[in-house]
Amino acid sequence: MLNKIWFSSVAFIALLSASINVVASDDVNVYSYRQPFLVKPLFDEFTKETGIKVNVVFAKKGMAERLDREGEYSPADILLTTDISRLIELKDKGLLQAATSAELATAIPTQFKASDDTWYALTTRVRNIYSAKRLGKIDFNYEDLADKKWQGKICTRSGKHPYNVALVASMIAEHGEADTLTWLEKVKANLARKPQGSDRAQVQAIHQKLCDVSLGNSYYFGNMLNDDKQKVWADAVYINFPNQSNRGAHVNISGMAMAKHAPNKANALALMNFLVSEPAQKMYAETNMEYPVRPGVKPSKLVATWGEFKADDLSLEVIAKHRKTALILLDKAQFDL
Repeated sequence: MLNKIWFSSVAFIALLSASINVVASDDVNVYSYRQPFLVKPLFDEFTKETGIKVNVVFAKKGMAERLDREGEYSPADILLTTDISRLIELKDKGLLQAATSAELATAIPTQFKASDDTWYALTTRVRNIYSAKRLGKIDFNYEDLADKKWQGKICTRSGKHPYNVALVASMIAEHGEADTLTWLEKVKANLARKPQGSDRAQVQAIHQKLCDVSLGNSYYFGNMLNDDKQKVWADAVYINFPNQSNRGAHVNISGMAMAKHAPNKANALALMNFLVSEPAQKMYAETNMEYPVRPGVKPSKLVATWGEFKADDLSLEVIAKHRKTALILLDKAQFDL
């Protein structure tokens, strides 16, 4: 009798384990810094095509801390971030693992992925210079923001925001630490007000004639044009692609990575492959007003109206190596004070 009970218990446990494994094999778990409306259509299409359910945890911050706390028991398979700084933070803390496939290898240009295959770009965006239309069309370099003619005429969000940190890091890669510090000090001297608000708030300030020039990511322009209340801000500015006569405009990314302890690796890789496929890249670009990272996939019609541009071809991995130095220089320049 005891043997029968023991056998039944073992069989039940085995059946339960098998059931759990079956459920797990039909799921993929995503931790995302990207907003739901940007990624949910993609996940719905992936589930429709593969039958794999996508479970998502959305957050604005704290992803690295959560993964660190969860350790090897973390359910996270895929991590989606809004920029290179957050990808590098995850990598530096040892929270990623390499993911490779023929699709990933061919779809993502070398400058937009990690040399050890721990992270990949999904979309790209330019760190544009916006200028008031009342000034007429102007060709800008980032270096020009230090010119005294812009004294009291520049608006920007915090220098320590990841988007600006990445730009400063690219300046260090191009000009070195000393020249970049001088540039930061001169840009600060040209500010119309203390760094504050969002990228959109800077365009609003130009519309309100509080300043004439600002820094901002390209996709915000599209978002403002599609917003009834904010369209008047966007209509007041030109979107300028900097450094077109030399190295090209600084480009940042949204990206993805496989979590170190991903419990559903096969499904995670399937989702990564889907996200860089041509249909998904087109869908993603249409939704978020960014540029597809996969060569040959066209941006949305609205984004295309802004014109073509030359991008800085310096690897984001190289730029990211200067991230900590960029933060040090921003402190030295007392940029946000």
